Amino acid sequence: MMKSTVINKKDNVGVALLDLAAGERAAGVELRDSIPQGHKFALSGIRAGAHVIKYGEAIGSAICDIPAGAHVHVHNVRTNLKDIIDYAYDPVIAGGDAAAPQPRATAEYFMGYEAGNGAVGTRNEIWIIPTVGCVNKTAEKLAEAYRSRFRDTYAFTHPYGCSQVGEDQERTQNLLANLVMHPNAGGVLIVGLGCENNHVDEFKRVLALRYKGCEKTFGKRLRFLVAQDSADEFAEGQALLDALAAEAKKRCRVPAPLSKLRVGLKCGGSDGLSGITANPLVGAVSDRIIRSGGAAILTEVPEMFGAEHLLMNRCENEPLFDDTVALINDFKTYYMSNGQEIYENPSPGNKDGGISTLEDKSLGCTQKGGASPVSAVLRYGDALSDERGLSLLEGPGNDLIANTALTCAGAQIILFTTGRGTPVGAPVPTLKIASNTRLASKKPGWIDFDAGRLVAGEGFDALADELFGMVVATASGEAAAKNEANGYREIALFKDGVIL
Repeated sequence: MMKSTVINKKDNVGVALLDLAAGERAAGVELRDSIPQGHKFALSGIRAGAHVIKYGEAIGSAICDIPAGAHVHVHNVRTNLKDIIDYAYDPVIAGGDAAAPQPRATAEYFMGYEAGNGAVGTRNEIWIIPTVGCVNKTAEKLAEAYRSRFRDTYAFTHPYGCSQVGEDQERTQNLLANLVMHPNAGGVLIVGLGCENNHVDEFKRVLALRYKGCEKTFGKRLRFLVAQDSADEFAEGQALLDALAAEAKKRCRVPAPLSKLRVGLKCGGSDGLSGITANPLVGAVSDRIIRSGGAAILTEVPEMFGAEHLLMNRCENEPLFDDTVALINDFKTYYMSNGQEIYENPSPGNKDGGISTLEDKSLGCTQKGGASPVSAVLRYGDALSDERGLSLLEGPGNDLIANTALTCAGAQIILFTTGRGTPVGAPVPTLKIASNTRLASKKPGWIDFDAGRLVAGEGFDALADELFGMVVATASGEAAAKNEANGYREIALFKDGVIL
């Protein structure tokens, strides 16, 4: 088992793969300090003001002289990042040979549910979606009661839908409409109160724009309930759910090419091993799905800061580069307009796990996007249409909001890497990939895949194949993700506007 690693030949720091004691030798140097797993140590002396290099990129600057073998972390490193940056398009062939045109794996497929509009679902569930938070408990009670008749019935509650105006309300409507359209839902009951801004008739107008040309197909899988108009909303709701269940039961799994698979890419509670184990493995799986004609969606814009230039230079053309620049700078402007420090990141848990600066975090996080070129930029609330390849999606790093944004963008499954662990789940299967074996062993009820086995010497290609097989098996319904088995399915919507 390796004790440490040097990620890139340009690096002037190594990373401990195990807890290392002062006096041990690692990567050819004697350690002056104890180095916890995932933390960095200097390979040679680093002068005050000099760049600290990891992943072959600067992750910050030394704030004092750092001797060889010393612990390199928040006590002696500061970020190099500034606010708004002028970028120049410098296209590269992303990933070299890894991104070169390759024959599509046309024989690869998953077993999914045709949704009637060309999309394919990985699940066949009944979803209950409130138009407004006032009927959250109604939706939850309906779902709980109906599971005895149709097991996979779920309510996705939220506090919005009223007292919102303008763009803020439109954002809520767009996200909810995308949930309604999601191919993993074989039937959707939309529950309104009756007096809210986003009342059912108003929401139907939003849906009509999305369903244009598909009304007949989707009409069978939608029902509406207005609680104020019903003498007994629970009895009426049960009857509407019966009708939806009858339609859902007509769906069956059929072979679908991987070109129909859309995976969301997410991380939460990252540590110093995330960019060495879990994220590169997810990147390899993402590239394989993309080579087969499928799509991957990378979000968490604040966790692109410091690595955004690498994504920008992978854009397929200059207009996409311009869109990516706007994506990055608009999010920075949002921070500044609220008087917040742009680089108040990483989190305490990230730091405990060995991440020192936002550049350190971002350079590891963005590896989930593999080596594929960037083919689309989506704004928050947008959904994929015919896009293939790697898309960048506007959204914050918050786990619940980002998971929801990925689901609403069309992801039928999410690959969620973590170094600290979390039980959280999206409405869709959310596979948790642990960056270290310690976490996988401690929380087997949360973790689906142990990427920490790379540290123990297991081969990268073999583990990437195994993770890819798990993705296909989960998409095909052969196995449930831990979030599904635990009943952890939640949504959260981004709020940026006044409340009336």
